[in-house]
Amino acid sequence: MYSILIIDDERAIRRALKDILELENYSVFEATDGRDGLNKLKTQMVDLIFCDIKMPQMDGIEFLDKYKDYSSAPVVMISGHGTIETAVESLKKGAVDYIEKPLDLNKVLNVCRANIDKNPQQIPPQTKPVRKSKTSSQSTAATCIIGKSQAVKQMMAMIDKVAPTDAKVLITGSNGTGKELVAKMLFEKSLRNKNPFVELNCAAIPNELIESELFGHEKGSFTTAVSKQKGKFQLADSGTLFLDEIGDMSLNTQSKVLQAIQEKKILPVGSEKEIFVDVRIISATNKNLREEIALGRFREDLYHRINVIEIKVPDLNDRREDIPLLTDYFLTLFAQESNTEKMKIEKNAVKYLQDFDYTGNIRQLRNITERLCILCENTITLNDIKNYL
Repeated sequence: MYSILIIDDERAIRRALKDILELENYSVFEATDGRDGLNKLKTQMVDLIFCDIKMPQMDGIEFLDKYKDYSSAPVVMISGHGTIETAVESLKKGAVDYIEKPLDLNKVLNVCRANIDKNPQQIPPQTKPVRKSKTSSQSTAATCIIGKSQAVKQMMAMIDKVAPTDAKVLITGSNGTGKELVAKMLFEKSLRNKNPFVELNCAAIPNELIESELFGHEKGSFTTAVSKQKGKFQLADSGTLFLDEIGDMSLNTQSKVLQAIQEKKILPVGSEKEIFVDVRIISATNKNLREEIALGRFREDLYHRINVIEIKVPDLNDRREDIPLLTDYFLTLFAQESNTEKMKIEKNAVKYLQDFDYTGNIRQLRNITERLCILCENTITLNDIKNYL
């Protein structure tokens, strides 16, 4: 998957660019100024950079002077205050193009295609990229963790430390906390981020089909196997395999997954030929696997294989200070999704949301916010929340 860094101090510009680029299956990272952009480049390889010219802390021209110490990606300058002299200066300093605001999204996409194709550091994906949702809310959420609470800061620090390694990670937490989001961020910050990210929800696949989904099968190996099919392990070769809800996997399948992880090879259903695979495993569960082991429902040896690093995603009730940020984020997304003006919300209404007891975590808050956007007029009041919650 191709990666793009957007550096702009205007949140609306970053969000608009991010939404359109993710719909085109680009992986997008954001920075608020040149200094933040340099910090991103220290840990993240990207294929193209969009950089605003006028920004606090470090502007775009100064960024051009320094970024080559960290990246060889082409830079496209964007500005709503630029002059011909500014454009010429940025091009002399190494920018490949210059786009004026308001941005022409067709030109943005054309610039992406032209410059990423010419970028020598790009490694072509070996399989289809991660499928992105067509809704702005879901596509943006794919790479964005919102929050400034201590719990979120600690989690993000752990992600930044672990992501560049090949360590197997077990993500734990209640339903609706954002475990899949953490998995995708681990992938995007990893050294494998140019290669496949393949997901499998172990709870959603019937036991009789999960081995075929994981390891693939030969034509005719069972009644409905009308053609040969690659499994998730093979599709994720050289990349990352995310096993969501691994606690729901049957004991028989667990033993085969353990063998695949240990030996780095798989045996497709109906085949006699083993296939070697190089896959980083990220797992997630809402269950207490130690309790499952004690009850004989989860293999202890598999648990220790997948749990080199554990990342616990906090419940929303344990990070209430993030609720105003999350609420504002969802209000912005729903406005973009419906192409309407962003709803306002009264302070006492936000305070009520902070004090509410959430059983469904962020997913529940998202649904509440969407419901309020649909049912309320212009401004969400405390009475609205009491009526519709």
